[in-house]
Amino acid sequence: MREKIRQELEKIAEENYRIFTAKLIPNIDNLLGVRLPKLRKIAKKIIQTDYEYYLAMDNPLYFEEVMLQGMIIGKINLPWTKRSYYVKQFISKINNWSVCDSFCCGLKFEVSEKELVWQFLQPYFASEAPYNIRFAVVMLLFHFVDNEYAQKAFTLFNQIKNDDYYVKMAVAWAISIYFRQLPTLTMPYLQKNQLDDWTYNKALQKITESLKVDCNTKNIIRSMKRKIKKL
Repeated sequence: MREKIRQELEKIAEENYRIFTAKLIPNIDNLLGVRLPKLRKIAKKIIQTDYEYYLAMDNPLYFEEVMLQGMIIGKINLPWTKRSYYVKQFISKINNWSVCDSFCCGLKFEVSEKELVWQFLQPYFASEAPYNIRFAVVMLLFHFVDNEYAQKAFTLFNQIKNDDYYVKMAVAWAISIYFRQLPTLTMPYLQKNQLDDWTYNKALQKITESLKVDCNTKNIIRSMKRKIKKL
């Protein structure tokens, strides 16, 4: 089945789309150029046949094959106690922001499983691997932007000291989402936090770029920018 799926991917790949996508995802040289809607259709088909066999593939040849595995894990109908096994296996394959963010966005779970997922994420915040941290942060912005978890999330953001660009961007992005959806809770955090200057200012920038934040609020946010001393 894996070879058949691979051949299908090669057949529907688009060279122009590959060139476009390659510019957005640095350091990835195994792109075919298959659009996401087509990948989702294939993932659905695999789930209906033998998804365990496909997920057992530990040496994907193409970027799209990794994306497929992530999509399958997000869609299979399993309780978190069983799904988490596949999630853990997949995290080690994440080596770019696109796979990470797509995986997190599609990784659904029941409301009753929310605390289980939260606890599952905790070790990844303390990891030294940038994409482990990004995975945990992006999971928060997709699934934990609420009154119950906001303060816990802010504490975690303060504790992240990894200087990787994609980690810092994820934190800034997450804070902007928290502000957009929970401004009353997030503003005090912006006023008093332990973020480095770059991440903090980037979070403010992303807030001001949002179409869902009013002009007066944007002016206030701009006035909060930290001045960074040039060396």
